[in-house]
Amino acid sequence: MREEVLEQQFTALLGRLHFDDEVLSWVREALHASHADKRREQEEAIARLRAEYDRLQRRLDAMYVDKLDGRVDAAFFDKMSAEWRAEQSRCLREIDRHQDADKSYMDEGVEILELARNAQRLFERQEPREKRRLLNFVLSNCTWDDGEVVAAFRQPFDLLAQTTAIAARREAGNTANSAKSEIWLPGPDSNQRPSG
Repeated sequence: MREEVLEQQFTALLGRLHFDDEVLSWVREALHASHADKRREQEEAIARLRAEYDRLQRRLDAMYVDKLDGRVDAAFFDKMSAEWRAEQSRCLREIDRHQDADKSYMDEGVEILELARNAQRLFERQEPREKRRLLNFVLSNCTWDDGEVVAAFRQPFDLLAQTTAIAARREAGNTANSAKSEIWLPGPDSNQRPSG
C-alpha cells in the first residue's frame, strides 16, 4: 500500500470533524451553558472554603488577644495557631484547585473543538511523526479492509463526527440554519428552570 493512498484516506476521515465558524460559536456557547451548573457548584464550594478560612482567622485573632491578656499560655497558642494555619493553607489549596479545574475545563473543551475542526488541515501539513501522534489521539482501531481505511473516532471526536455528519445531511436537505441550530445547540432538559 502506498503511503500517499493511506494519507489521502486518513485526510478524508479527519475531514469528517470539520465544521464552520458559526457552528464553533454555537458549540462554545453550549459548552459554556453546560458548564453553568458545575461552575455554580464550584463557586459554592469556594465560598464555603473562604468562610472557613475567615472563621479560622477570627479564631486566631481572638486567641491572640487572649494570649496577650494572659488567658491562654504561649504553648497552647502556638499549638492551636499552627493547627488553624495549616487548616487555612488547606482551604487555600482547595480554592486554587477549584479555580484551576474551572479554567482547565473550559480551556480544554475549546482546545479540543479547535483541534477537531482543524484536524484535517493539521494532518496535511505535519511531519510523519506528528501525523501519527494526531491519528493516535483522534482515532482508534484503525484497520485496512478491502482497499479502505476503517477507523473509529475516540471520544469526544466520535460525537463531533456524528453531529457533523447529521448536520451535513440536513443541510443538504435544504434546512441549513434550522438544522444547525437543532443539532449543535442543546435542547431543553430536566435541569432547565422556568424563566422570569
